[in-house]
Amino acid sequence: MNAILDLRNVTRRFAGLVAVNQVSFTLGEGEILGLIGPNGAGKTTLVSLVSGTLAPSEGEIYYQGRPITALPAYRRARLGIGRTFQIMRPFPGLSVLDNVAVGALFGRADGRPGLAQAREQARACLDFVGLGRAAGQRADELGGPGRKRLELAKALAMQPKVLLCDEVMAGLNLVEIEEVISVIRKVRDSGISVLVIEHVIKAIKSLSDRLLVLHHGEKIADGAPAQVLADPQVVQAYLGKRRA
Repeated sequence: MNAILDLRNVTRRFAGLVAVNQVSFTLGEGEILGLIGPNGAGKTTLVSLVSGTLAPSEGEIYYQGRPITALPAYRRARLGIGRTFQIMRPFPGLSVLDNVAVGALFGRADGRPGLAQAREQARACLDFVGLGRAAGQRADELGGPGRKRLELAKALAMQPKVLLCDEVMAGLNLVEIEEVISVIRKVRDSGISVLVIEHVIKAIKSLSDRLLVLHHGEKIADGAPAQVLADPQVVQAYLGKRRA
């Protein structure tokens, strides 16, 4: 499998705190990579380093074989790296449709579409994530599950090749989790590589082709889900605490 994303010895320091320490991994084309670990392990920081909202203190990041370590977030987005955010902040006062249209208008490298075309693309993204019926609703009136789907639709409107998902299943019930899993699988089947942070172990195990585990900012495991979740170091660092 060809790597679309390649991180090499990436480190991020905040003053005296090392949040991510010498982490290396690849994301393959058409792969779903699950990223797990205890709270404070450095997962969101790692995603922010990939998306460009944070710069690494050390290390290199490659996308489609080209170095992107020095590129700002908007350049990475226009190359094809999209992300959702753990804290959902829809544009207040705008409809669900126009929240997604913003991504179509400003997040792409192939020229800015007109508003009508952006709205058409936004509607297709909303239908894709199962939020089409809410297109005319104000985005800030959506409940938690709706906002999760809106985050996915906004990211997809930018037509990414890599999608970084930060806890898109947090706070959802079992039925809602299954629905989001189905959407993420559809995303992958459409040709987009996915890196997803998640704490729901059953969900991430069934969804992911591979799991990457962080602990205290360091990679402690990387491999097939069943193998990783049986690793004694992972059980001690993460699963054991969750089962206690």
